[in-house]
Amino acid sequence: MWQSLTFRSRGARLMACVLGAYLLGLVVVTAAPARADGMTSGGDQSVAQSLGDRELTVIVRRAQPVPGPLSVDVVTHAGTAPGTLTLTAAPTDRNGENSSTTVQLGDRPGPYPATLHVDHAGPWELTVSDGQRTARIPFLVAAQVVTPWERAAYGGFFAAGALLLIALGTALISRRGWVTLVPVVGLIIALTVGATSAVLSSRAPQPRAAGSLLDPTSGNIGSPYPERDLPLTTTYSRPPADLTVHARATGQATELQLSLTDSATGRPVDDLLVADDALLHLMIVGPDGQFWHRHPIRVAPGEFRLEFTPTAPGDYAVAAEIARRGGGVQLLRSAIHLDAAAAPAPVLPAGSGSTTPPATLTVDSPVAGTPATLTAALGGPANLQPWLGMLGHLIAVGPLPDNVPTGTAAATAPIWAHAHAMAPLPSVGAQSPDETVAAYGPNVAFTFTFPLPGRYLVWAQAERGYTVLTVPATVDVRPEAP
Repeated sequence: MWQSLTFRSRGARLMACVLGAYLLGLVVVTAAPARADGMTSGGDQSVAQSLGDRELTVIVRRAQPVPGPLSVDVVTHAGTAPGTLTLTAAPTDRNGENSSTTVQLGDRPGPYPATLHVDHAGPWELTVSDGQRTARIPFLVAAQVVTPWERAAYGGFFAAGALLLIALGTALISRRGWVTLVPVVGLIIALTVGATSAVLSSRAPQPRAAGSLLDPTSGNIGSPYPERDLPLTTTYSRPPADLTVHARATGQATELQLSLTDSATGRPVDDLLVADDALLHLMIVGPDGQFWHRHPIRVAPGEFRLEFTPTAPGDYAVAAEIARRGGGVQLLRSAIHLDAAAAPAPVLPAGSGSTTPPATLTVDSPVAGTPATLTAALGGPANLQPWLGMLGHLIAVGPLPDNVPTGTAAATAPIWAHAHAMAPLPSVGAQSPDETVAAYGPNVAFTFTFPLPGRYLVWAQAERGYTVLTVPATVDVRPEAP
């Protein structure tokens, strides 16, 4: 009798210790960063769109849970005409329910919200139509991603919890102490597996973002490592894309028809990633030095459209910046000749290149091959907004010969560069600020190395009050000292 009570007392103390270790393990796994639904599941996606005369930013908010609502904000800029847009979300790789709604744009620039519905994770397409044109924006509805380490941690603690209940029940009803030790040993093993996996999970490398390496599907979007099912010899690189540009007059405006094809297969390129908040950045330099930075709408796989109003007849230099899945960032260049009669400079939609005369862009005696700091002083308070995911953008074209029309010279210039001034980095796990945040500047500094000596045309861009400000400058770069 006395021995039985003593053993049960020891068993109770053992159970108390195990229970304390179990609770401590729960604290460890709870305190570890929950990365299963972090970067790989994606965050908000912003895509700039030049829809006719409107320069819009379409923000697709992260949908969670799924099925559930999908929030979309359409951000308008100063000078955008009011009107009604129709938004439709449709799955692209399996049957699902389409969802449509309308957004009434007003005179006030800023975000206009809409709510759609998605019924499964995977690749989707958002269409934005003004009744004449339809932009087709691919996006991903994220899945809950759980890594193997996290599955082991959750499984270990679940098993430990079940074994804890069994051990407690056995200790209360069994007269043989060794019987209690069996579930206790199993509990300790499960607890060790869970705690070890929780620690490793918090320190293990993160899976790649869904759709960054492989074409996403509804079947692989929830897998943390979809590439593990492929042969080790698989190459993920993709060939360069080819760009062809055709111009079609539409009254005073001109529609540019851009086609992207794979240089190896000749098929349409439809694996573009959103880079710097756009599927395609298009820079245009006219014969009179006018500059446009626009974002053509995707109308079909590999097909993009843009309307702009040329300001003079002559050659126009065109450069398209894209990022292919597995192919990195590419700058594709072309040129077009427009015979349209010279038209007065129009009131350009925000983002296309409207200048700000009071602002200045300065650089101190730049030397080829040496990093230089270019500072755009925009004046006023510190209320600049992020645009295209950055605080500022810098486009440099050159070296340019003298006595040659600017568009012609830019089309053959050896250097086209696109540099950035970044906003302060957000804290880990936080969403980067979008255009609704106005808390930066008023000076924007860029670091850039001019690789060759000569004369460059440079444009610095930043946003204030939902208006994109463009500051042009001519920079003479001295040769490197011998």
